[in-house]
Amino acid sequence: MTDYTDEERRILSYLRDSVSRGEEYFRAKNIAEAIGLSAKQVGSRLPQLSEKSDEVDIEKWGRARSTTWRVELS
Repeated sequence: MTDYTDEERRILSYLRDSVSRGEEYFRAKNIAEAIGLSAKQVGSRLPQLSEKSDEVDIEKWGRARSTTWRVELS
């Protein structure tokens, strides 16, 4: 079992819940607002979680003003 920090658990929980409701694309600032972290905290953890998590697949999708992440359940 992978050990997650509290912040990583909060991000993963939010992503799992959102994906199960049909959402696929996320921005760090929107995740951060929803779970009470800064966009920088979320943005720095998403690439790590993409490597670490077996629960969700996180893929860097696009970059306009900010990076968009595509997420789906594993």
